Amino acid sequence: QLQLVESGGGLVQPGGSLRLSCAASGFTLDYYAIVWFRQAPGKERKGVSCISSSGGSTNFADSVKGRFTISRDNAKNTVYLRMTNLKPEDTAVYYCAAKRMVQASQCNYYGMNYWGKGTLVTVSS
Repeated sequence: QLQLVESGGGLVQPGGSLRLSCAASGFTLDYYAIVWFRQAPGKERKGVSCISSSGGSTNFADSVKGRFTISRDNAKNTVYLRMTNLKPEDTAVYYCAAKRMVQASQCNYYGMNYWGKGTLVTVSS
């Protein structure tokens, strides 16, 4: 069964940090760009960050630049989203998604092939 599973969410105080993981099973992530999306209560889902299949290219939404980093460990078939200096407005369900890309050096936020079910991040004091 092909699936992506997110983990690492939870409750954290403002200014705190979390690391989310996106693990694939049933297929290898080597040829897939990975994208993190988030959906806050009552709002549309939005792209947060992406990383190319090569790992050489990354992109971040303006709202998280300088606070979030994305990385991948293809040997572990896992992608990570490190979130620091978290703010209440970061509260959302975070989803990872995979997209088979022609160019190993690119990633974007549309046309995903696989989705995870999400992990909840709550930033609150």
